[in-house]
Amino acid sequence: MSRRFAGKVAFITGGATGIGRAFAQALGNEGAAVALADVDWEGANQAAAELDGPTTRAIGLPCDVADNRSVQRAVADAVTELGGIDLLINNAARHLKKFNRGFSSLTPEEIRDLFDVNVIGIVTCSLACRSSMRERGGGVILNMASSAAFMPTTPYGVSKLAVRGLTVALANEFAADGIRVNAVAPTLTPTESVLAEFSEQEFESSIKNRQLIQRRAALDDVTNTMLFLCSEDAAFITGETIRVTGGAALSV
Repeated sequence: MSRRFAGKVAFITGGATGIGRAFAQALGNEGAAVALADVDWEGANQAAAELDGPTTRAIGLPCDVADNRSVQRAVADAVTELGGIDLLINNAARHLKKFNRGFSSLTPEEIRDLFDVNVIGIVTCSLACRSSMRERGGGVILNMASSAAFMPTTPYGVSKLAVRGLTVALANEFAADGIRVNAVAPTLTPTESVLAEFSEQEFESSIKNRQLIQRRAALDDVTNTMLFLCSEDAAFITGETIRVTGGAALSV
């Protein structure tokens, strides 16, 4: 079996569950050591314990991406325990239904929290990991955007539009360090938290009315795109947001 990421270390925010955990497992299967950083430290430790084994090194770390000190500690611990950081996946995000309503339906504190996690968190984590990546000869940052970034009519969509902009800005700023920065924009994907919020009817309506490919997205659809963008197969790609939406939200 190919182990494209042998010797690499991945730092994954929001790694305890859902897409973050799936990314950790996929990277671990291909040889990477993984640090699962999450505000839910117990969940991160449990996920890491399930992944850690003879062929995969995994650790759980407490990390609130909205708190710079928390990020700095988590990154320092990952560097100490795993030797450095080559891949950063900015996956932690606020994404509940309440953030897909109008701005007037949220309090100023809720709006600030959304942007602190979804936008400022990416900046904080990227800056914190930069020096280790530079010292190791470069690296890859992958940001999680969303199909909502192409229809930014809600606070959540606007936050993910900002992620697309950050991806371009950081790709420019970090290029001299040999760091590529890209983003993935998936459609509604059936993780635990999404299944708890969205009904079967809402899934089917989204597929029927928005997608060209008439099936539900799978975790593998998103994970395979992540593996490609983090690998040397994508060595000439940076500053891009790749949509994984079954043809939804197409534009020119």
